[in-house]
Amino acid sequence: MIISKTPLRMSFFGGGTDFADYYQNSRYGYGSVISTALDMYVYIMVCKRFDDKIRVCYTINEFVDSVDQIQHNIIREALKMLGVKKGIDIVYSADIPLSSAGIGLASSSALAVGVLNALHAYKGEHVSPEVLAGEACEIEIRRLGNPIGMQDQYAVAYGGFRKYKFHKNNVVTNEMVICRQSVMNKFCKNLMLYYTGLTRISSVILAEQKSNIADKRPVLDEMAGMVDQAERALAEGDLEEIGKMLDKAWKLKRQMSSGISNPVIEEMYQKAKTAGALGGKILGAGGGGFMLLYVPCDRQADVRNKMRGYKETPFAFETEGSRIIFSEKNRGEGWGM
Repeated sequence: MIISKTPLRMSFFGGGTDFADYYQNSRYGYGSVISTALDMYVYIMVCKRFDDKIRVCYTINEFVDSVDQIQHNIIREALKMLGVKKGIDIVYSADIPLSSAGIGLASSSALAVGVLNALHAYKGEHVSPEVLAGEACEIEIRRLGNPIGMQDQYAVAYGGFRKYKFHKNNVVTNEMVICRQSVMNKFCKNLMLYYTGLTRISSVILAEQKSNIADKRPVLDEMAGMVDQAERALAEGDLEEIGKMLDKAWKLKRQMSSGISNPVIEEMYQKAKTAGALGGKILGAGGGGFMLLYVPCDRQADVRNKMRGYKETPFAFETEGSRIIFSEKNRGEGWGM
């Protein structure tokens, strides 16, 4: 039996500049984002079966004779990629409801990275975060044709609070964001996360956003430029500036697609700002899911009172990425190859 544990992620600045249509033509020569892993996880359990059947268990229970019959597209493609053809159980669970598609925390990429990590371990292989992220991008973007960027796969594979760059040649580099631990702790405490109560099909919003990249390139240039500004502000401990920048970034993001915001989201955001939030944003594609707010601690009680009709979700930053938390080789010969 193998169990992998993969964090979800929270993105702050530069979202949208991780699309190839942008970073391959960026005035900077790259796209760039700042994001962090969270202490909310996707778990994948892989176990060898006695027979040659394949069972995939998530919100439904698939029991099939061949990989091609699997309905779950990410798990199916991961099995194909790694050449596992039979005799395996895969169970998928998470700290968020599995039915909540499109919530903005990169759950689909965490699933892709997590199942790949578990399957590599099942085959007796240890691979790097770079390999896991690259393979997840291959599945989600190229094999399945999802209109998404590349930040999510790298953020959940590596973990930590990092700056990523997506270069013209499709190479992805990253580095830890350096600031005093006291500043990082305060930054985390000044963030509040609320569930909007809205779910959406993120691919619809992202497809429109992707189609708008050529026309919105100046907006994306400004969003990419904010990454280095935010990194400097964190290094200097200027957290109030980060809060104001989140407000600016949200105004820019709303220009990218008609589905990113809506009256419910706008009402939530204005309530929070009136009560003391300096800024915030919808995480992920937009249109629903989770809203992140920057709120100084002395104003959080007022914001909490104003937002009492919405579900607040506690969280912390996670320093680690996808990892194997249990590994015990099953008895018997072979590994379902």
